[in-house]
Amino acid sequence: MTRTPHSRSHRFVRSICRPSADTSSVVSGGPATCYNNQVPPVLKKHIALPQDHGSWVFILTPLTVGIAAAGAITLATAAVFVTSKALFLLRQPVAMLVKVISGRRRREELTPILFWTALYGLLALAGAAWLMIRGWTWLIRLAIPGIAVFVWHLWLVSKRQERKQMGIELVAVGVLSLAAPAALWITLSEFQVLGWWLWLICWMQAAASIVYAYARLSQRALLAGSPAAANLRRGSRSLAYASANFLASVGIGALVPRLHLIWLPFLLQLAEVLWGNLRPAIGWQPTRVGFRQLAVSTAWTGLCVAVVIP
Repeated sequence: MTRTPHSRSHRFVRSICRPSADTSSVVSGGPATCYNNQVPPVLKKHIALPQDHGSWVFILTPLTVGIAAAGAITLATAAVFVTSKALFLLRQPVAMLVKVISGRRRREELTPILFWTALYGLLALAGAAWLMIRGWTWLIRLAIPGIAVFVWHLWLVSKRQERKQMGIELVAVGVLSLAAPAALWITLSEFQVLGWWLWLICWMQAAASIVYAYARLSQRALLAGSPAAANLRRGSRSLAYASANFLASVGIGALVPRLHLIWLPFLLQLAEVLWGNLRPAIGWQPTRVGFRQLAVSTAWTGLCVAVVIP
């Protein structure tokens, strides 16, 4: 029988894509694994790093805003940054551990899960210990609400109910926003009421972003040509959050002279939400929605930094 180039290429693909007991085949939903056996289990990013990539901005934004408001970077700032990031990253391997215990993941992943859990845990403990030695023991209390939300999340993971939980996400970003006052207070080595205002504006922005992201993702299944009025009704919740944020930011600017221009980043957010509801993301891939969200959040952070920097 004549061997065609197609048959040779087919045999080549079969030679590199063979059934495997590796857990990546479970993740991909297919029976074959291509090259995945070349990646050491401990380096697989679905264990080490959060897979909801948009969540990174919810910890980086408050840290950036808090550091900018302090107007300086010190060794204490670095300690807060490392501790906050370690606690944020710890969520992924611990959630994977709960999945192994509940039978959702294979036990072969247990070793890399324990490795990353130990690494992030040690970094968080080291940072917390350094802060306590420096006399910032009371600041550790900011982690208490984070622990409560973390336990809630793990309970949902054990019940296979962690996806599309807007309620816990809105609460979680409020906890992550505590990184803003923590960065401010520790960098300046003093308590300032301004820190609580920074926490509030970061939470406001993050909450509205989450509601808007859900609205944009739901638009993907809409039919082209839907009336503008109907689109605005469907996005009423995201518009309500963005509008309330803008009005609240005007009030905050009137109360806090340092934040008299804080309405500017919230005006940007309101404009984006209005645009996104008038121009639905019909047929968009989730990645495209996520990248636009990231771009808008980055622009918001840049404007906020320009407003709060001394």
